[in-house]
Amino acid sequence: MPRYFWLQEDRVATARHHGDFNAAHRWRLPGLAKCPGCGATWSSSGHMYPSVDLSGLPEQDLFLKARSAPFAEFARLREQVRPLAPPAATLPPGTRFGPLVGTAQGDLGPLSWQGSYLLLLRRDTLEQLQAEGVRGLMGVRAELRFRQKHPPEMLELQLEPGGLLHPQCLPPDLPLACATCGRRGLQLPDEPLLEGATLPRDRDVFRLGNYATVLVGTERFMEAVRRLRLEGIHFQELSTR
Repeated sequence: MPRYFWLQEDRVATARHHGDFNAAHRWRLPGLAKCPGCGATWSSSGHMYPSVDLSGLPEQDLFLKARSAPFAEFARLREQVRPLAPPAATLPPGTRFGPLVGTAQGDLGPLSWQGSYLLLLRRDTLEQLQAEGVRGLMGVRAELRFRQKHPPEMLELQLEPGGLLHPQCLPPDLPLACATCGRRGLQLPDEPLLEGATLPRDRDVFRLGNYATVLVGTERFMEAVRRLRLEGIHFQELSTR
């Protein structure tokens, strides 16, 4: 049975490098204001596609600032993006696109986190992982302005959703997803359980399809990180059924 691990920041390890960055993706879908189906105003987290370039869209200015929009406006903008996004992308409200743009300082180390679900790697780190046989890694150059000379090239991993939380770890009275906007109001259970039949077999790092802020890595990924002595990731094993 394959083993899977929840990837979280090892803050003790990353703090040793004394680096930091402040950046955001160039474009984003608006959040949804008062869904006509469920009434919720919301914006998702964890759906990020740094490789998707919206610069060719005539209305790209409408994707530049964080805001909420009525469903009709959100849906219209989503359809403009859909041909540019990966075929399986669900594109919920708040989905982000394009490279990270911002500032950085200090030593970010071989890998660095923004929050709990965005992971940056140095280019040499990505190449080392690929040489170790880690599958499905796509790195997109982050446009970070460093103060120091000769800064490292940092890449954001584009981690697409794949695999699901097993229904047995979710509340039995969990409402169905809204037929209009898709929102389900799911909260992460204290003991996440993966649904084995849904897990991708062609990549070693991914986000959960029904909880995209959870990053999951295979045993192959964990072993490669440990062989290379890459600091910054805490591995918590997840049960699968």
